[in-house]
Amino acid sequence: METISTFTKKLWCVKKQLILVLTPLILLPLIFGLPEKEGKCLYVVLLMAVFWCTEALPLAVTAMLPVCLFPTMGILPSKKVCPQYFLDTNFLFLSGLVMASAIEEWGLHRRIALKVLKIVGVKPAWLILGMMNTSAFLSMWLSNTATTAMMLPIANAILESLFGDLATLKENCKVKEETEGELLCRVSPTVPHTSKSEYQMKVWKGFLICIPYAASIGGTATLTGTAPNLILIGQLKSYFPECDLINFGSWFAFAFPLMVLFLILAWLWISFLYGGLNTRLCVKKQDERAQAEKKAEAVIDEDYRKLGPINFAEGSIAFFFILFAVLLFTRDPKFVTGWSTFFNKGYVSDATTGVIIVSILFFFPSQKPSLSWWFDSRASNTPYVPLLSWKKAQECVPWNIILLLGGGFAMAKGCEESGLAAWIGAYLQPIAQVPPAVAVMFITAFLACFTEFASNTATIIIFLPVIAELAMFVKVNPLYFMIPATTGCSFAFMLPVSTPPNSIAFASGHLLVKDMVKTGFVMNILGILSVSLAMNTWGRAMFSLETYPDWARPVNMSSTVTDIQFPSDSPFNLTSLP
Repeated sequence: METISTFTKKLWCVKKQLILVLTPLILLPLIFGLPEKEGKCLYVVLLMAVFWCTEALPLAVTAMLPVCLFPTMGILPSKKVCPQYFLDTNFLFLSGLVMASAIEEWGLHRRIALKVLKIVGVKPAWLILGMMNTSAFLSMWLSNTATTAMMLPIANAILESLFGDLATLKENCKVKEETEGELLCRVSPTVPHTSKSEYQMKVWKGFLICIPYAASIGGTATLTGTAPNLILIGQLKSYFPECDLINFGSWFAFAFPLMVLFLILAWLWISFLYGGLNTRLCVKKQDERAQAEKKAEAVIDEDYRKLGPINFAEGSIAFFFILFAVLLFTRDPKFVTGWSTFFNKGYVSDATTGVIIVSILFFFPSQKPSLSWWFDSRASNTPYVPLLSWKKAQECVPWNIILLLGGGFAMAKGCEESGLAAWIGAYLQPIAQVPPAVAVMFITAFLACFTEFASNTATIIIFLPVIAELAMFVKVNPLYFMIPATTGCSFAFMLPVSTPPNSIAFASGHLLVKDMVKTGFVMNILGILSVSLAMNTWGRAMFSLETYPDWARPVNMSSTVTDIQFPSDSPFNLTSLP
């Protein structure tokens, strides 16, 4: 028995190496048992999927496999594969990351966070809402990971002012103190048999868990907020070059209301579950809790005071940040004429806008220029410091994610050119009998569950080409399936390993896996319902989802897919869509 145990431990130590060696061998029959090009492409796709899900290789290294495997296996020439790694979508993502690094460099994000918390106050129900609103807003522009890492220390400082030292609070939770909980029992029926310390510990958990969840929700509101959104844009341009419905402005107009709706539902659920939603916490009374709240307010005020008045660099970053957002929104918002009409049609993209703005950051001064400096011989002659240095940008930009995006675009190109996506789509005919609205919920739920165990970027890379082909096969507007799939990939709430923000919150040591599973399960359901509502209301009106568009008929698409007809009683017949 001891020998078996030792051998098992040895195998576990070399598990990644075993996956790297065995997976290519196990998948070999695909090359010989399927049509030539489709089989080879499926081999590469599944190989990358396994490596991504198990992280046998670093994600970025796996993303580069198409560069060597597609040309050598005769799937796609190198000159078609390599350009996929730096499309204009990647430049849009890069410009967003550079802007975020400038915001972090001068602490503007911390000023925004503390200002919002000063406004909402420190009563737990409102403070949870303030934390969630701030996290969601910041993650629209910064990475979800950076937002969570910044907000958690702020939350812990405020909670210590409200409830005291966490170690003491945990110790008190071991022994039920009914006398301390008597006041809370009278004002909050949700905690009739729980001590004051246990109740405070629940609220503490609610604060910690709301931040990563809000960061994940907020990232869906902008194209640059999370990688899956950019994967959607890149694959739309690859599959449907004539589709120009999705850009920064139109996506924001669709996704921001969805984010607000989901954020409100999430706040109600988290506040209810963790004891923050009761009348006592929303109404001022003169008691010991009011004194604790005053201490918490003092902590926020003191942290904000330490920032000092807004300086020239922060003001400049705020100006360029607002200009960055406004220009992206107004380039081609669809419902009104955008400023891109002043240039040749199709020449200016969101990437152009982003690169123009962030380029200015590298030479715009961080200190207010003064004419008197030129005439003052005693003034310092040190070179001026720009708002952002290239060294800082290099340190802050996650280049591995850019390679991961490129790998996704290369994989999609291979699936399209080899005919693999159409081949898989032909086997999805049974789904034609499922009503489209139900299919949307199923797709969102499936990807939300899958991304609990795999990177959201890898998940959308793997499934989006198949979903696009499915939509074409059943003659439904591809956006009707692809948008829910994309947003669903950001709804990973149930496990600590699902997303880096979840891992950061869990690493604090105050959350249990069961806390995240219990909270995240309902969060997933709320997310699926919110996406379904959005797609069937304002999404349908914005993107004309009730019709099958001309741009959804790629030139190189197989006639067996484009010519499929469905009977009049099929739920996927166009006339069946309300």
